[in-house]
Amino acid sequence: MKKTGTLFLAVLLFGVLASSCTSQKKMAYVREITAASADSVNATFHAQREAHIVCGDALTIAVNALDLEAVETFNMPLYNPGQVGTDRMYSSYQLQYYLVDKDGQINFPTLGKIHVEGMTISELRDYLTAEISKSVNDPIVNVHFANYQITVLGEVTRPGRYSVSSERVTILDALGLAGDMTPYGKRDNILIARETNGKMQFERLNINNASIFASPFFYLQQNDVIYVEPNGVRAVNSQNISLYLSMLTTLGSMATVIVSVVNNAQYWKQNSGNNNGENE
Repeated sequence: MKKTGTLFLAVLLFGVLASSCTSQKKMAYVREITAASADSVNATFHAQREAHIVCGDALTIAVNALDLEAVETFNMPLYNPGQVGTDRMYSSYQLQYYLVDKDGQINFPTLGKIHVEGMTISELRDYLTAEISKSVNDPIVNVHFANYQITVLGEVTRPGRYSVSSERVTILDALGLAGDMTPYGKRDNILIARETNGKMQFERLNINNASIFASPFFYLQQNDVIYVEPNGVRAVNSQNISLYLSMLTTLGSMATVIVSVVNNAQYWKQNSGNNNGENE
């Protein structure tokens, strides 16, 4: 019977190790990618699509030229974000940003109202350069998003809302910003929510598969929300691990009691047989 108890513990340990190996395999990203498969990946890869300006975006726009006085009227004045009422201002001067209103417009100095919704950053830059060139020689226009942000939620190390300095950000970049996925996150069912033209779009990505590179959601857009769902293993977490340990301890105790009872029964049966033989 002792061998049976030992066998039971060995089987239990093997099951734990096997499940651990299976979990590690599921945690790997794009497992089938190799150097040989690069051609097939590139055949379906979608190059970065430039983000389009939407209502609520904040834009920084700076106009420069050799004649700085000529472009003064095309720039908003710098502002100091220091505290009002203090004698000294410790913060540096910064560019003000243009907020895209509900009608998709910004109010640009000298040029007035401009409808920018739906434009890309490069399209707006080219438009402003062409308009300003009518009165300024060789203007240089720089346009950037001031509030390009993405939100990462769910089974990641640091969920939250992140500001991105570049418009070129992928789903992998977003997971990196959030400290990568926890062991409890589903790698094959990551949800991305995106607002486009006043409507919500949803897409699920499997980062275990090379198909993510062919998805138009591989490159993220401003205000995208990424949600990593928990997997089945999440049920055993730090909040209820004590319960499972207690259950395992109880099962172990029960197994020990059963083994002891069976051993004692066999012992008394054997001794009882010996005593009967001696009495005869």
